[in-house]
Amino acid sequence: MMIEFRCETDHARLWMNRENLSVNGRDVPIQIAWSATSEARPAGLEALFELERLVLRKGKRSGADKWTAIPAQSRPHADTAEVIVDFTGAARKPDCSARLYLRPLFNGVAGENAALAAILAGDLPVIEIVNEVDGAVLDRGHPSGEIAAGLSGALETVMARTLTMLTAILSGAPRIVPQLAYSIANNPQPRPAKYVLRGLAVSIAKEIYRLCCYAPHWHVGWRYSQTNVWQAENLSGPDWNVLADPGHRFYADPFPVQWQGRTFVFFEDLDHHVGKGIISAIEFDGTGPVGEAVPVLEEPWHLSYPFLIEDGGDLWMIPESSEHRDVALYRCVRFPDRWERHSTLLSGLELADVTITQHNGLHYLFGAWRDGTGGYSDSLSIFHAASLFGPWLPHASNPVLMDRATTRPAGHFVRIDGKLWRPVQDCTNGYGAALGLAEILELSPTTFRQAVRQILKPGPAWPGRKLHTLNRCGHLEVIDGSRVQPKGSAFLRRPASAISAAGMSAAASR
Repeated sequence: MMIEFRCETDHARLWMNRENLSVNGRDVPIQIAWSATSEARPAGLEALFELERLVLRKGKRSGADKWTAIPAQSRPHADTAEVIVDFTGAARKPDCSARLYLRPLFNGVAGENAALAAILAGDLPVIEIVNEVDGAVLDRGHPSGEIAAGLSGALETVMARTLTMLTAILSGAPRIVPQLAYSIANNPQPRPAKYVLRGLAVSIAKEIYRLCCYAPHWHVGWRYSQTNVWQAENLSGPDWNVLADPGHRFYADPFPVQWQGRTFVFFEDLDHHVGKGIISAIEFDGTGPVGEAVPVLEEPWHLSYPFLIEDGGDLWMIPESSEHRDVALYRCVRFPDRWERHSTLLSGLELADVTITQHNGLHYLFGAWRDGTGGYSDSLSIFHAASLFGPWLPHASNPVLMDRATTRPAGHFVRIDGKLWRPVQDCTNGYGAALGLAEILELSPTTFRQAVRQILKPGPAWPGRKLHTLNRCGHLEVIDGSRVQPKGSAFLRRPASAISAAGMSAAASR
């Protein structure tokens, strides 16, 4: 198979500089057919991209940068391609002989200008891949922008996710075209210079904030309640208490469990000075936390989201280790503080916040999947197995969903009146900004469909900026969020011995 990208010569970008596309583990060659630019770009766009490169990316190149050295041999059109992917806004020629003619649309419009218009309006566009022959929408997604810095970073993210969707279509696997949680925004569009300058100002403000405060600083909320968030569909009820942290460490992703007659909450414990998470736990006695948090699991790589599951009389943990590109299963050999690595369930992939449920006789493993590009919270992959220990097989339509508002897991599945539900992170307004309650309508090795029934956001009941995990064990209910944590106050709260040690360490490093 040969793929032809149709692109505009005057606006060639580095993301186009590729010789192949990996489809089903096989490198499929790409040829590029260049055409004249059909629409003018906003004046000064490339200069603004260069300014972002120098200020936001400290000189590093990105896929949105201009591709200045276009190979001569890639310029002419060729008639050998079986698949054409048209990134221009030009009409399809009626005599095209390719078996598949795909057109990416951004908020329903073709061409890079449409993607830029959506970004300038303050949001990443909904991406649709359309079959030009019959007009059918083959896939649809809404990317997350948590790592998109500026206008150029947003454009790079959009194009990266467009390639993710194209690869899924070309794999031949059946696609599940979702109805997204949010409709296409129609906001007024500022001029590019104003957008970029505003973005630079925001970036500078963030840098100043990071100099003064730990960012982000997550914290865990807990309460004992007869009713729960799922029943109330909001955060009302007894007041939420905040689990105290040392200030220079944050706590996130709480998972409570009752085991051997004792109740503990396990959570991500990240030291801001190190920037790497471990798993810690603290005991609860029916009125609140008892004693101090204790570390229970550490690896050379970052760990978070300590998903817990009981199976075969044992307690198991699957902490997120996407940085290590695997999904590892740990067995508790002494509760709560001793765990041993038992097996690797999946390897060679970035899969965040793995969460498992049982449904109709099978185990299903959900995770936010990333193919090395784009955001971390917009693509859902599902795997299934007859037992917890596998082998785990991919869903027929992976990734089954691309939607920043409804993809990333946010805690244990629950069953209510025979219906299966899962909490999801709503990253529409940033990573972990809100939490959705999603009902699973269809789930099998070949189908998946869910509907978000309620969105929960921080407010009077849970002040702060974020809300991204929900779990419960008995009457103990836990969530998490983020708050402003000044570095000075965290420093002052540290023990004198720790301050002295930190000072000596800093002096030794100078």
